[in-house]
Formats: sequence, structure tokens, C-alpha cells
Amino acid sequence: MKPGIHPKYQEVTATCACGNEIVTGSVLDSIKIEACSACHPFYTGKQKLMDTAGRVERFQRKYAQAPKPLGKKK
Repeated sequence: MKPGIHPKYQEVTATCACGNEIVTGSVLDSIKIEACSACHPFYTGKQKLMDTAGRVERFQRKYAQAPKPLGKKK
């Protein structure tokens, strides 16, 4: 390996939006994450919508107004 070209690997704290902090290793100074194992629905078993910029509401409005299918076509 060439000396002096690799970034410094250090211990940093990853901070979640829920407030949970995880100590890990990285070349970054700090890490901010949106979902961790303490708040992610897959791990908690709770259904929770993580809405970013109103996407869920737009989707629900769009398909709430859509006409219902009439049935099978033969």
C-alpha cells in the first residue's frame, strides 16, 4: 500500500432522527441517519409511515380519486 493516500479510519457516532446514537467506525467525522434498528418498522414490528416531502399524502390523494375497476374482461 502507498503511504499517505488512505483516509483516516476513526470511531464516530451515528445519530438517528429518533435520537438513538450508535458508535461505529467510519472515515467521516459524523453520520446522521433517518432510521435505525430502534425505530425502523421492520425491526420494531410497528407500521409507521416515514413521509418525506408529502409523498404518502400525494399517493393517497392520487389513488383515492382513481376510478374503480369494473370487473374482468373476457
